[in-house]
Amino acid sequence: MSEKGKIFYEKLKGNLSRVIVGKESLLTLLATALVADGHVLLEDVPGTGKTKLAKALARSIDADFSRIQFTPDLLPSDITGLNVFDPKSGTFLLRKGPVFTTILLADEINRATPRTQAGLLEVMEERQITIDGQSYPPGESFFVIATQNPVETAGTFPLPEAQLDRFMMKLSMGLPSHEEEISILEKYMESDPLDTLAPVTDLKELEEVRREAAKVYAAPCILDYIVRLAEATRESGDVLMGASPRGTLALLYAAKAHACLMGRDFCTPDDVKAVAPAVLVHRVILGYGKNTDCERFIRDILKNTAVPTEGLTP
Repeated sequence: MSEKGKIFYEKLKGNLSRVIVGKESLLTLLATALVADGHVLLEDVPGTGKTKLAKALARSIDADFSRIQFTPDLLPSDITGLNVFDPKSGTFLLRKGPVFTTILLADEINRATPRTQAGLLEVMEERQITIDGQSYPPGESFFVIATQNPVETAGTFPLPEAQLDRFMMKLSMGLPSHEEEISILEKYMESDPLDTLAPVTDLKELEEVRREAAKVYAAPCILDYIVRLAEATRESGDVLMGASPRGTLALLYAAKAHACLMGRDFCTPDDVKAVAPAVLVHRVILGYGKNTDCERFIRDILKNTAVPTEGLTP
């Protein structure tokens, strides 16, 4: 059993907790998506700390950070970059866009047009950026945190299902409790802790943990459990669209990464349960006139699907 993942998780969670009060479950899922080499969609009202979380993550792993404010007039080239003619040399020079980074914050992604939103698709899925027919790699360990405001929807462009499926998880910061909000006031009373946040790990260690997570054993009964959960999202009469095979793979990779961060080299049903709501909720579309609470729908599926109890270890 390797402790590398658990040590990485404890360091990262402890450092992020210096800036983000409470939200332990959120920090665990964010670290899981990072190690599973997925991307995260944060949906919440303004002022809950989404941008601060992204910046704190980048500083904690000593990574390059870029932020894009999505607006209706944003162009795809504003994201990827473009070739600019240099009159001195008589050649075109590449002016790299903000996707040439490690941690990319795509802020209010639903405010940009579908054409611009699609500018992120290739780099998120294929890990390459194509400019004038030439392909370039993004930053090392590329990771996207996109945000959207679910309240102010006037003049926005909802993300199509094809793009939603590119995100491994959909998370929500949520409003703090009374005690947590008091802690926020105390923590930020004199200064912003983000200003003094120092790295606790680096990209080399992140890649090592990713390799450890890839080796985590998922028994046949766990694979069967994951597929039965995915099938349940498709077979209900309340569903217009359920999880695709890409969603099934995302559930497997997230469960393996979660097990690694918990210090185990094999998956358990609890790993699957811990990540399933965040992995599946944005991949399910319920029928018109049905209960539109997808989170409750996923919880019911987890409650009603038989859980394997034997044959979990190699």
